[in-house]
Amino acid sequence: MKAAAIRKIERAAARAIEKAEVPGCVLWVAREGDVLYHEAFGDAEIRPHRRPVRTDTVFDLASLTKVLATTFALAKLVEKGALDLAAPVSSVYPPFAERDKRKEPITFRHLLTHSAGLKAWAPYYEDVAARDRKRGTKILGTPDALPYVLERIAMSGLIHEVGEASVYGDLGFITLGEIVERVDGRDLCRIFAEDVARGLGLSSTGFIPLVAGAEGALDLPKARIAATEECPWRERVLLGEVHDPNAWAVGGVAGHAGLFGTAEEVGKIALEMIACSEGRGSLLSREVVTRFFTRQDLPSGSDWALGWDTPTPGNSTSGRAFSPHSVGHTGFTGTSVWIDLDRRIALVLLSNRIHPIARKSRFGFRPLIHDLVMEGLGFAPLIEERPEERPEERPEERPEERPEEKQEAPEVPDAEADRGPSGTVPS
Repeated sequence: MKAAAIRKIERAAARAIEKAEVPGCVLWVAREGDVLYHEAFGDAEIRPHRRPVRTDTVFDLASLTKVLATTFALAKLVEKGALDLAAPVSSVYPPFAERDKRKEPITFRHLLTHSAGLKAWAPYYEDVAARDRKRGTKILGTPDALPYVLERIAMSGLIHEVGEASVYGDLGFITLGEIVERVDGRDLCRIFAEDVARGLGLSSTGFIPLVAGAEGALDLPKARIAATEECPWRERVLLGEVHDPNAWAVGGVAGHAGLFGTAEEVGKIALEMIACSEGRGSLLSREVVTRFFTRQDLPSGSDWALGWDTPTPGNSTSGRAFSPHSVGHTGFTGTSVWIDLDRRIALVLLSNRIHPIARKSRFGFRPLIHDLVMEGLGFAPLIEERPEERPEERPEERPEERPEEKQEAPEVPDAEADRGPSGTVPS
């Protein structure tokens, strides 16, 4: 990468840390299979103790779980002929449409493209807690809560007709996680550990269930892990337990969140996806990867592929320089992975932006870093730094900006929301 771009990246990271946009982050960049940049900035934890980020720090990947674990597992089932993406979800999981016949036409393609009509999010963790109080049970934070959450999703109404709009959210992927486990016969924790981590030699990426002893679970010292929110209802700084409250409620392993990992190992998965797309990979066939990386145009004009996002022209979390033939995803905790298939570029940016407080913000740091990286590789217009934004001049905090075109589904009622090109979700 160009030295000038590296200096800009370092200044941007220092500025974001100084302005408390992120406590710390790790950036990893590769092209043509060669790692070009891998650096850590800032702190993995600032409360209750300050601890620096290292390049091998493990982050809560949040919604990267949707693509790295759940979408991968679905692609594997499709490759084996065990699942038909055009089939109604209720044909495999009958409870899904039992209470609302309008859900009968919903297919796996609809769930993967966020076009099924499901709500973006609901505080099911609160429902589980209320149920525990009422019945004297203790299922909150255990896998025993999952059937109840799935029942609540099945009971929820549609916010638009099937296929009419694309509203990014979590409920479809919670459902997909359950279906993957039913069809495969293993839980997501084992599937990822055995089919992805083992295949790629990953030792620091996987699920961390709340209940100890799960097969395939990561077992890492907390000193390796970046802290997330000082959670008001869990009454502690979260460290080594999933931040997403609904994933936490069901024991830490879910189709929408729960995966932890390092930038380097997420990058290895990204490189494997490039290899698979060219017929050189070992985890998935070229045909299946090509299918999952292709925009589905569902509904017309949507830029969702199957599970994966693609760049939204003019307003993408990928920034302004990734080619149209790119795929990626972001996570609420401040994570992202973007893959430019034409240029064989893989970029991973992991941060703990919600530590110690989860703020509602655009988080423009992510696309800025993506643009600076692409500039350093020769693929972006020159990005001029305004003098008043240099870290040493301590600019005032800018007021909250308009939400990104695509952000994470909210994890708490006042968290950041997503607005896609074909629909909206409440903030």
